[in-house]
Amino acid sequence: MNLDLPKDKNVILFDGVCNLCNSAVQYIIKRDTKGHFRFTALQSTTGKAIVTHYAIDTSKVDSILVYTPEKGVVSKSTAALKIASKLSFPTRLLAVFFIIPKPIRDWVYDGIAKNRYKWFGKQDACMIPTPELKRLFLD
Repeated sequence: MNLDLPKDKNVILFDGVCNLCNSAVQYIIKRDTKGHFRFTALQSTTGKAIVTHYAIDTSKVDSILVYTPEKGVVSKSTAALKIASKLSFPTRLLAVFFIIPKPIRDWVYDGIAKNRYKWFGKQDACMIPTPELKRLFLD
């Protein structure tokens, strides 16, 4: 299957109806000063194609995934820290949390992901990017 994804960008797959995820995308866009990332909702055509291609069970993996041309897809805390490491200072300092063992990082991540709708709310439809941000989104 040819996914036709950018060869020089990481792609962030996010839950398009999650308020926390949409806020995270806005945060990332403001701090991605070198243009490392492109975005697609898990519910989009591209998001579904990536999930299918990598056989990801979205019932077991909540919210953000990161596709990299070199390594495929990473999830949970590893995805969040990989994103942080590419952002402007001081956000990139969060990458120091890679020293925490993955099971502990993922336990914290899973707790937040499991409660994200209850704590932050949910939208009825996926976020529509503004015209000036549309170039950053894949569909």
